[in-house]
Amino acid sequence: MNKAEILIIDDEPQIRKLLQINLESNGYKVVQASTGKEGLIVSASHPPDLILLDIGLPDKSGHQILKELREWYNKPIIILSVQDNEADIVSALDNGATDYLTKPFRTGELLARIRSAIKRSQNTENNSTILCGDIEIDLIARIVKRKEDIVKLTSTEYNLLALFAKNEGKVLTHQFILKEIWGYSYQTETQYLRVFVGTLRKKIEENPNNPQHIITESGVGYRFQ
Repeated sequence: MNKAEILIIDDEPQIRKLLQINLESNGYKVVQASTGKEGLIVSASHPPDLILLDIGLPDKSGHQILKELREWYNKPIIILSVQDNEADIVSALDNGATDYLTKPFRTGELLARIRSAIKRSQNTENNSTILCGDIEIDLIARIVKRKEDIVKLTSTEYNLLALFAKNEGKVLTHQFILKEIWGYSYQTETQYLRVFVGTLRKKIEENPNNPQHIITESGVGYRFQ
């Protein structure tokens, strides 16, 4: 049985019930909240392993709840929303959302996203070596290997790959990546980022034209898997 506990913050009773049935049938413990305020109280009194957060809440915007949660809560938060516009998705990811799914969503996809997010969260942050498929990254020695062969990377390429790997499975927006690697003044230089992603793919991907590790999330950013 899966012992992970999931908090659902959603004002629609039928959505909460459907999620509860599917999650409990897959071994998760489920807690519910129908408002943003209630969700904040429940999560603070008994922090769950993952939060499913609806953007359209009756008392507070889900974006505001997300910001308040991220002041102290460092476990996965997956956004569920009927809004599928790019600005909404980018805003949520920039504010700390782990992932974003639009309603209606496929149950299998949601469960896969949940499993991936919890697995990453449970991995020790002190692990000095990250394994992602055939890629091995030694964070202390700053050595990258692909199929046991050392990959020669520039300092910037390494920093970019390490950022991706530390956030494996999570969508990172263009703005977030540019800020983390090059600083605030580069947050609009998306073409600059594309060039470096292109060179990095040539070094770590079996087929750079059909990447299996650095996946483009159209209009938003990249996901490393």
